[in-house]
Amino acid sequence: MTSETSATTVADTGTGAPARVRWNKVPEVTVYFWVIKVLCTTVGETAADLLNEKAGLGLTGVSLLMSALLAVVLVVQFRTRAYRAGVYWLAVALISVVGTLVSDNLTDNMGVALETTTTVFAIALVTVFALWYRTERTLSIHHIDTTRREAFYWLAVLCTFALGTSAGDLLAEKMDLGYWLSALLFAAAIAAVALARFTLGLSAVTSFWIAYVLTRPLGASVGDYLSQPTGDGGLGLGTVVTSALFLTVILALVVYLIVTRKDVTEQQAVRQTGAPAHRA
Repeated sequence: MTSETSATTVADTGTGAPARVRWNKVPEVTVYFWVIKVLCTTVGETAADLLNEKAGLGLTGVSLLMSALLAVVLVVQFRTRAYRAGVYWLAVALISVVGTLVSDNLTDNMGVALETTTTVFAIALVTVFALWYRTERTLSIHHIDTTRREAFYWLAVLCTFALGTSAGDLLAEKMDLGYWLSALLFAAAIAAVALARFTLGLSAVTSFWIAYVLTRPLGASVGDYLSQPTGDGGLGLGTVVTSALFLTVILALVVYLIVTRKDVTEQQAVRQTGAPAHRA
């Protein structure tokens, strides 16, 4: 694995044309990626509930506070020259919380039906993808190496978290399926996507984003199942215990990735004309 250099480092592409090194700003998709992603979605659900219950700021106050923290972390993320596990996963965890709070504000404070919020967030996500593809001609996360691509990426991630929250609540609460059954349904849907990817040739980009959306309600359902009272269909561990447990595991895994760099992608050499010299 190569070490990080400046994003403008000149590289030899073998063609005689000068090139600069572009560093992907997101991690390689490995088993660690999916494990931490699901854990972050669980924390997003339970931490949002915990803050709403304990902070004394109300749902609106907590939403403003977490949104401000997210904005600060995203500024740091955008200013880094390459993927940094600690910054990246902190941003994902905060987006998980904010996405949950956005959905909760619409349903709890404004009385918007879960069917409506789920539809609106789905349309918003499709719109982001359409604009992203129109400008970049790809939705691949292997080349999140420009500010514009990174902006599309994080906007899409936020939409997936808000959509996942609404969709998960719609199934578990509004349709009265319960947290555990909802988690099993979303897990089965993810397994079906994996099967389609490896047996039917579903494209890597399409399967990635479908799975990314589905892991949000999966994690939320698991988080609710663990934290909610037994009378409401949960295990009754509470939001404090559940949040602390999953945050500890996330921290351990992120520290491991920082040390081992197992999820760091290779850099991409790009000719000064902007055309990729080779695939990252």
